[in-house]
Amino acid sequence: MSIFKWSILISGIFLGFSNLASSQNKSDTVRIVETKDGNNYVGTVKYLQDSLVEITTNLGVLTIPKRMIRSITLPKKEEMVKGEFWPENPHSSRHFWGPSGYGLRKGEGYYQNIWVFFNQASYGFTDHFTLGVGVVPLFLFASEVTPFWVTPKVNFQYRNGKGAYSAGTILFGLAGGSNEFAGILYGTNTFGTRDRQLTLGLGYGYLTGDDGGFANYPTVSVSGMIRTSRRWAFITENYLIAAGGDTNIGFISGGARFMARHLAIDFGGFIPIGGELDRIIILPWLGIAVPFR
Repeated sequence: MSIFKWSILISGIFLGFSNLASSQNKSDTVRIVETKDGNNYVGTVKYLQDSLVEITTNLGVLTIPKRMIRSITLPKKEEMVKGEFWPENPHSSRHFWGPSGYGLRKGEGYYQNIWVFFNQASYGFTDHFTLGVGVVPLFLFASEVTPFWVTPKVNFQYRNGKGAYSAGTILFGLAGGSNEFAGILYGTNTFGTRDRQLTLGLGYGYLTGDDGGFANYPTVSVSGMIRTSRRWAFITENYLIAAGGDTNIGFISGGARFMARHLAIDFGGFIPIGGELDRIIILPWLGIAVPFR
């Protein structure tokens, strides 16, 4: 065989290996496999047979029947952080309790419980409107009154995806008690993403009824969230309440959020400031939120 024919043959072999390597690289693309029981697996996918899928994850190799798979999708760019898959943060619309500029998307919701007695459920009726309803079930203890609150909020996201703003109210009342209500009308502006955000808020308290009206001075809030890993985030929520003159009180706080797939646990502490306090008091915080859709 001539040198020319040998060179053509060798070039063809190398070209074949190159095409094979290219096709293998395409198959090595990370994908998200969601099963019908609600689990998500992240890794490279290989189709073994017509009825089986093999996925290679950081924890090992799994073989899943196709009939058990709901979907196989590519992760979004923002969901891959330093080569690790971070699912979208389902708790970006709130800090410990106060709202951020982000809202729930249509069909998203969560149930939140704080220290057993404080219960709230929130739901996104549209991408721009969220409604929450809360209650302290004192009727379980034969109380004649039951505290409750409602939290409607409208929100809009910046076009560049790096922030959001919202406006809403938190209205408190007593079922079985007075027909008068107290509340706060607020607006928030959040800078940053759903994982790393700083929220500035301004609100005015108000009362309904014959002696009702708005407060003379505002309440200012500064809150933030920094997601540090797939499961953990640092959160802070701080308030300054102007009462007129030299009397100003407020709260500063810090803590962490653990985010499992169907559960989030918030723990931290609030420290009252201002007024006539002569020592540091830490009010512990423990909350659990269960997302649903």
